Amino acid sequence: MMMAMLRDVATTWGSFYSNHAAMRTLIAFAHVGGLVAAGGASMMADREILSAYQRREQGGAVVLNTVRKTHRVVLAGLTVVIASGVLLFAADLDTYLWSKLFWIKMALVVALMINGAVLTRAGRQAPSHHDHSWETLHWTAIASLSLWFLTTFIGTALPNIG
Repeated sequence: MMMAMLRDVATTWGSFYSNHAAMRTLIAFAHVGGLVAAGGASMMADREILSAYQRREQGGAVVLNTVRKTHRVVLAGLTVVIASGVLLFAADLDTYLWSKLFWIKMALVVALMINGAVLTRAGRQAPSHHDHSWETLHWTAIASLSLWFLTTFIGTALPNIG
């Protein structure tokens, strides 16, 4: 019963979405804009972490403060990406439900979120556990950069390859 209702809602949404160019444009912009905001802010913070790690800065208080402030922007951007992604998914349910690339992208998004949580935790611990936390910050920054690019690549391939 619930699945049938969800499918009906998705079908209605898909029809509306496909017949309204302005809506398609707004949803696509929200998805890409959220990605640019979240990914861009994250990549800047990752770059700062890697630079501080390489210089072996003592404490790196400025970098840690930047990471904390960036986290809010990344979460806001990801919220927009997820909301618009749900709408994109619902607009073409039958395609995305069975797409291997879609599920690979979803796994990468989950990996990004887990990596972000580990990075945030290490950033909070870094002032008192310098060596271990900075090692964690280092590898999570590398993973973050890799995951953002890979997720974006798969997302770009998704409408073209399926």
